[in-house]
Amino acid sequence: MGKATGFLEFQRLEEAYQAPQERKQHYREFVVHLSDDEAKVQGARCMDCGTPFCMSGCPVNNIIPDWNDLVYRQDWRAAIQTLHTTNNFPEFTGRLCPAPCEEACVLRINADPVGIKSIEHAIVDKAWESGWIAPQPAARNTGRKVAVIGSGPAGLASAQQLARAGHAVTVFEKNDRIGGLLRYGIPDFKMEKSHIDRRVEQMKAEGVEFRTNHVVASVPPGAGNPKAQAVEPSELLAEFDAVVLAGGAEVPRDLPVPGRQLDGVHFAMDFLPLQNRRVAGDRGVKDLWAKGKHVVVIGGGDTGSDCVGTSNRHGAVSVTQFELLPMPPDPELNPVWPYWPTRLRTSSSHEEGAERDWSIATKQLLGENGKLKALRAVRLEWKDGKPVEVAGSEFTIPADLVLLAMGFVSPVQSVLEGFGVEKDARANVRASTEGALAYRTSVPKVFAAGDMRRGQSLVVWAIREGRQCARAVDEFLMGSSELPR
Repeated sequence: MGKATGFLEFQRLEEAYQAPQERKQHYREFVVHLSDDEAKVQGARCMDCGTPFCMSGCPVNNIIPDWNDLVYRQDWRAAIQTLHTTNNFPEFTGRLCPAPCEEACVLRINADPVGIKSIEHAIVDKAWESGWIAPQPAARNTGRKVAVIGSGPAGLASAQQLARAGHAVTVFEKNDRIGGLLRYGIPDFKMEKSHIDRRVEQMKAEGVEFRTNHVVASVPPGAGNPKAQAVEPSELLAEFDAVVLAGGAEVPRDLPVPGRQLDGVHFAMDFLPLQNRRVAGDRGVKDLWAKGKHVVVIGGGDTGSDCVGTSNRHGAVSVTQFELLPMPPDPELNPVWPYWPTRLRTSSSHEEGAERDWSIATKQLLGENGKLKALRAVRLEWKDGKPVEVAGSEFTIPADLVLLAMGFVSPVQSVLEGFGVEKDARANVRASTEGALAYRTSVPKVFAAGDMRRGQSLVVWAIREGRQCARAVDEFLMGSSELPR
């Protein structure tokens, strides 16, 4: 514990943001990580609790008090080493994680929590800038081969851990670049893709092989990737000693209302990846823009927020975001500490400009000559957990572009069916996380981790499951494992 009275002496300091009107003019990151001195002071606020609830609140169980203390003492190199013992990609979580660790911080009971996420962000950025992050190739090769399906955070974490255990790992990705939803779901203004690229280079130096444009099971009609080639699951099962299914939950929840077929109604993930491709310099990207349009985003989560930020950068005339559920409370403290509370969360994209409304159900999408022109909705009253339409509350607003961001219901089913794995009630891969059969599917030598197993979730959960699955695969192949769980 660096400073016993630090939490009494110092206030929480938020990371600096570029002003909204300035950052809306570009797609670069606009959050400035803490300086060394600022991070030191924030590290001093950590109380080094006897029971560090922050660690149990963190899905990867980061050893938070230790690296807070190391930052306070300005031992940055030891801090990144400690951080890497539990988290392969802290530059991802330091930018994208909603920080459940901070809601579990003991200070959260009656004060502002330690700025854990901002300290993590500062540690990993300093480590890259200082050249401390280097490949860690295995000391010996086991002769075992593992295929990893999907190159999102779960697939990358699993692949890196398995390569460091000495296995020959091949990652199969259906898109033309590595990263999964980190690459084509998260806007560049939240995380620039150079962070993925340098991790990929590190992993290549560790022996991981990446095969892009490879779609396992079948290439869906209209996939939009002319380079994609199908890979039969039977071929992978014959060639590899183990297979890890680590794709995302990519089947979006639809909105079955009249007018759904109108031109101007799109899933969020038909909209967001296009801008990522433009930023990456791709040519011939589909011409779908929010510029000059009245945009309505349906869905109040992170994907909806990303649609808001992207639409504002396009130059939308107006952006409105609807949520079916009631407006959550905004308590100053955590009313369910140390658990994750339901609270009103305002993202940086919302601060850039958007009208938000809750307890709204879309009734109809209206158009002229096949083109979307308006949206008709009704207000809801929630009684005993069920929505009831409020009589006389129907209203219509202009809408030239409606983006459906209501979450994702399951992984792509063709992959699961191609391997013949058993599914749970939500159409995810059925696999336990505990016991001797952890992360194993119903098919021999096939494992599953991340969203494909647990359903739509956070980047930090994907990293946790990828790491744990890697240990399970290593135990399966070698009889025991020294990889951390």
